[in-house]
Amino acid sequence: MQTAAVWHEIRLFFIALQFLTRVPVPRWVGWQPEWLHHSARHFAAVGLVVGALGALVLWSAAHLWPALVAVLLCMAATVWMTGAFHEDGLADTCDGLGGAVGRERALAIMKDSRLGTYGAVGLLLVLALKAATLHALATRDLGAALAALPLAHAWSRAATVLLLRLLPYGGDLDHAKAKPLAQQVDTLGLAVTGLWCVLAAAVASVFIAPPVLLVAAVAVVAVALWMARWLQQRLGGFTGDALGATQQFSELAVYLAVLAMLARG
Repeated sequence: MQTAAVWHEIRLFFIALQFLTRVPVPRWVGWQPEWLHHSARHFAAVGLVVGALGALVLWSAAHLWPALVAVLLCMAATVWMTGAFHEDGLADTCDGLGGAVGRERALAIMKDSRLGTYGAVGLLLVLALKAATLHALATRDLGAALAALPLAHAWSRAATVLLLRLLPYGGDLDHAKAKPLAQQVDTLGLAVTGLWCVLAAAVASVFIAPPVLLVAAVAVVAVALWMARWLQQRLGGFTGDALGATQQFSELAVYLAVLAMLARG
């Protein structure tokens, strides 16, 4: 029975990996609609994988090119791996919620595939800030930059799980792209997410001191709670695009927090 449970969790991890990235998964994983909902507890683990790729590219590129080039290649690698999944959600959320429009109009704008001014500016600013903070980290302490990548990608995806716990679905359920995910995460899902976050912190602690990690954790929780309040007011809950925006803002929050603390030291 325990062996079956372990294999089920492995299957759920692969479902999460397939959903959040373009990485192919083994055929034996299979598919059932409810598995997508349960796989949310492994979103942070997928973040570890994405961040590890980014760290590998950053470390390799830093030996060949200047820090800025290495950082941009690192970001390009993570965007390629995820298919710009979260960046697309960020742009759509900025377009939908950037202006003073009602809920129905905001949801309609977020469904529109065209990129508007709010989306373009929001996406550009977040990407530029991530590049700037990672560049500053890499030039100050390459080890800290390498550790911050998997940490930020894991914790930022955990932030989306927190929103899945705190909020109901706020979009049009009949037209949701991933209906099984449009449910609140249970206590088990939140607990497993917490374990992945602890693992990410343990790995990062090799290069980043615990007080710095604590500040970064507070920053992520603050962003998640702010997003929860904003989405509750504007949409009455979360949407898939809003989860993508939450991931992007939370990832940036980790980089900013780590950089600020290291600059103080």
